[in-house]
Amino acid sequence: MLSSMPIELANHTMTTRIFLGLGLALVLFFGASHPVHAQAPVAAAHFFEDDAFSGAVFSPDGQHIAVRMSKPGRRNFLAVINLDTRAAVVAAEYLDFDIGNFQWVNNERLAYNVVDLTEVVGDRRNTPSLFAVNRDGGGRVHLAHHSMNSRRSDAYLGWNFFLLDQTGSQDSEWLYVERMLYDKNWRYFGSELARVNTLNGKTASVPKPDENVGAYLLDAKGQPRLAMGVAGGNSTMFYLDSASQQWRKVASRKAYTSARDDVQPVGFGADGTLYVIANAGEDLATLRTFDVATGKLGTEALVATPGYDVAGSLLRSDRVLGIRLTTDAENDIWFDPAMKALQATINQRLPHTVNLLTVPARPGSPWVLVQSYSDRQPSTYSLYDTRSAALEPIGATYPGIVPGRSGTQEPISFRARDGLGIPGLLTLPPGGGRKNLPMVVLVHGGPWLRGASWGWQPDSQFLASRGYAVLEVEFRGSTGFGARHFEAGMKQWGLAMQNDLADGTRWAIREGIADPRRICIAGASYGGYATLMGLANDPDLYACGINWLGVTDIALMYTGTWDVKPDLTEGYRRYGMPVLIGDPEADAKQLAATSPILQADRIRQPLLLAYGSEDRRVPLHHGKKFYEAARKTNRQIEWVVYDGEGHGWSLARNRIDFWQRVERFLHKHIGADAVTP
Repeated sequence: MLSSMPIELANHTMTTRIFLGLGLALVLFFGASHPVHAQAPVAAAHFFEDDAFSGAVFSPDGQHIAVRMSKPGRRNFLAVINLDTRAAVVAAEYLDFDIGNFQWVNNERLAYNVVDLTEVVGDRRNTPSLFAVNRDGGGRVHLAHHSMNSRRSDAYLGWNFFLLDQTGSQDSEWLYVERMLYDKNWRYFGSELARVNTLNGKTASVPKPDENVGAYLLDAKGQPRLAMGVAGGNSTMFYLDSASQQWRKVASRKAYTSARDDVQPVGFGADGTLYVIANAGEDLATLRTFDVATGKLGTEALVATPGYDVAGSLLRSDRVLGIRLTTDAENDIWFDPAMKALQATINQRLPHTVNLLTVPARPGSPWVLVQSYSDRQPSTYSLYDTRSAALEPIGATYPGIVPGRSGTQEPISFRARDGLGIPGLLTLPPGGGRKNLPMVVLVHGGPWLRGASWGWQPDSQFLASRGYAVLEVEFRGSTGFGARHFEAGMKQWGLAMQNDLADGTRWAIREGIADPRRICIAGASYGGYATLMGLANDPDLYACGINWLGVTDIALMYTGTWDVKPDLTEGYRRYGMPVLIGDPEADAKQLAATSPILQADRIRQPLLLAYGSEDRRVPLHHGKKFYEAARKTNRQIEWVVYDGEGHGWSLARNRIDFWQRVERFLHKHIGADAVTP
């Protein structure tokens, strides 16, 4: 059982009824954030503390909204607001656990899990425990317990049952959950679905394909319809026939080799139409239909975004209304004329932000949730009443940030030395200056993903607030910019991928943005790897480097060490890495030449290294080996290990400490205290 029972605040005597504006109601109920003095420097804590407002979800009928909130002295709690009466109720709160993910089961009931946000990864011995509760806080049921070693528990299900990141039909007390599967050596090999009754814990099994799968997609009625898995180097999609209740294979392709034949399901229409994102043999991915009977793509693209792959999710109520996707920024595209008109109305009311609209699952509600953001403003949330045209604020993700004191951000592009077009983002410090600035080249991880899109980000804005320009380059191999851009990065670690970063840096110098004597390269994971290779390959460009959680020895990614194996799947090591990074035997010379550990004596610039002691993606051994090798010839290395942390800083105090170290390091080497020739 959990070590603490919930705080029972959700009863009729504790219900707060406030008949003022909803924004004021929430301030009175949850407590106002502390204001930031206009002239005080924005503290690191305001950039890297846990989100103050990190979730808002309509009930299916749109009469209530559930929110996850935080407040000083309290753990993250789950509250429900009646949108007509303004009554706010705490539905779930714990003394020593935080509310994690949550969703509506039906109009009266929610499911949620709990986590301990004060624990680092290395201290976690429990999985998220799963609960269901009525919207007024009553009828709490413990569905899945939190520890495989628990001998006593009031839960109905085992520790390996998890909340599915999709909603079911939302018209009964039943909920689909996902059961993770492990072999006798505790290696994950897939998952299966189960259906659980949130009132009494009864379960019903769901058939699964004969092959192992790791992801499922529910249809528009909230029923399992697709399953996806990767095995033997192949990516396969299965369809569950509603009549026979049998799974059949509808698509299969070689994984990792190319994006041009990739098919990514994104959702079903009310009529059963499957919508997918696919390249269809072309460079850029588009939104299309997919015929599950024939296994063929629709011949025409429904949505295409020039210069970008379509990437996003369907927007819907009782039917598909549009798609939320990312081009240079995340935005909504509406198929429905009424929603298109509503978007125009909201944009006219809020002209200085991108405004993302969410409507309840069922039509008829007057309420619309509006998420607003810009390059200078973190996401804020408002409710729009279509009856009165009232727009009321309900929460902000980073309440300590003053938008007027944030930097500006702009998409940029340049040509790499081989002619390939490379996109990116440039964030400039507040105040409008853009000439001869100290600059940080911030490299995203992955590397087979997209970096940040346009909009406020804590890391780049923190650096900008300290006076630095921030350049983020979407080097080849990054996704979201077409198959050609992705494929150009194959086997190019430390080579053309690295050259793209150097070419972007030289572009910023030519444009007069960056002071060529005051440039630092920084990044996490692959970004940390690229930091080290940048210092070795281009010592004339980078005055210093910051690597956190970075790969230092490519060979270790394939073999691991005697005590720690990376948490990469065997399939990815066997089929993916040889194609994407290099074959450990056939490409051994190249991998040695592009491993930072073997270039350590070439790196003489000041360097900040930070790792987590419990990292399974890039084990600490990477950092320790490199530090021991590099400090023989470099006495300007700062080294920090965050005890218990994994592949990223899970605790706010560690995030704040790290970025304060970054601030001091940059100030010393390329900032006001820097000594330049």
